[in-house]
Amino acid sequence: MNLMNAIISCWSGRSQMALRTLYLLLLGQLVSFSLALSSFTTAVITDLGVDAPITQSVLCYLSLALAYGGILLYRRQRLQVSWYWYLLLGFVDVQGNFLFNKAFQFTSISSVTLLDCCAIPCAIVFTWVFLGTRYSVWQLFGASLCVLGLGLMLLSDAEMAGGGGSRPLLGDILVIAGAIFFAMSYVGEEFLVKKIDRVEVVCMIGVYGLLVSVVQLYPFLLGDMITFTYNKLYTSLCGMIKFPFAFIPLPSFRSTLELKSLESVKWSTDIILSFVGNAASSFMFYTLVPFVLKLSGATMLILSVLTSDMWAVILRIFCYHQQVNWTYYLAFAAVLIGLIIYSTTAKDLLPIPALENGNYDVQYQRLDDENMASRGKESFY
Repeated sequence: MNLMNAIISCWSGRSQMALRTLYLLLLGQLVSFSLALSSFTTAVITDLGVDAPITQSVLCYLSLALAYGGILLYRRQRLQVSWYWYLLLGFVDVQGNFLFNKAFQFTSISSVTLLDCCAIPCAIVFTWVFLGTRYSVWQLFGASLCVLGLGLMLLSDAEMAGGGGSRPLLGDILVIAGAIFFAMSYVGEEFLVKKIDRVEVVCMIGVYGLLVSVVQLYPFLLGDMITFTYNKLYTSLCGMIKFPFAFIPLPSFRSTLELKSLESVKWSTDIILSFVGNAASSFMFYTLVPFVLKLSGATMLILSVLTSDMWAVILRIFCYHQQVNWTYYLAFAAVLIGLIIYSTTAKDLLPIPALENGNYDVQYQRLDDENMASRGKESFY
């Protein structure tokens, strides 16, 4: 009887592990597909002659802030993490998005896909140092197999993608820098979603990502206001008191390239639909990412999105009727096998350090009507 119970318990445990692995793989590929859609629409926007990477980020972060911010307002919940941590996370995420979107202007999609593998060792090092994650030899082998599969994919993709970009070296540098920023963003988000509710994390990424994007998009708007006010006042003052010195106007500050690019765009239905599709796919990506991070971690997420280029090939097949060779299917199989090895051999994570003040069991605090009036006197962490 004890033997039968042991067999049933072992079978149940293996079944749960198999279901968890299957669920994680499917979820990871859904995330990867949404990223492929985002990259595909970015390439379409570039092909249409629009250079507006920050504007793309603004639309994405705005949709996140509105959707998840509405949920937080409905719940009437206090933030569990200090605002400056979210500001830092939003800044890092914005830079990763900007650099990746900008890289499409200078290099090929194959180079972008190859070089974003730099995020894998960065994520492993960051999680090992800051989160205490330990990786087994089999996990590292699985990660290597994923990268090998991506290399096979590039052999297939290189035969279809023409050209290496206008300035490939600059584009490659942008991709590497963006990969490092994305690794930091994913590790920081993993730390948060494993301690607090994902709705708050995604909402704050949207809010502070939007704030940082707007500041980067209009860095000289305040300068323009100062220039306009100074010039008007100086001219009026000189006319009133006949100031003997010549008028010395302040220079114009408004010279950002993206604003000039937006002003020169001849908006069409294709461009508008491309921006809408990019925002929708990015919204889906940010919505699904916390689930993968909470189940497995930042490294598994980055390994999963390696297949985004493969999904991009499928999109090009349906949209542009391009053909693929046998290496594509071999590459896809290699990445999936690597993901299975990585996810099934994962060790239990070490306890993540307390978020603040040694508090491991942080719970939301509802803003009741009684304490709404006095919240201004309390600390919000």
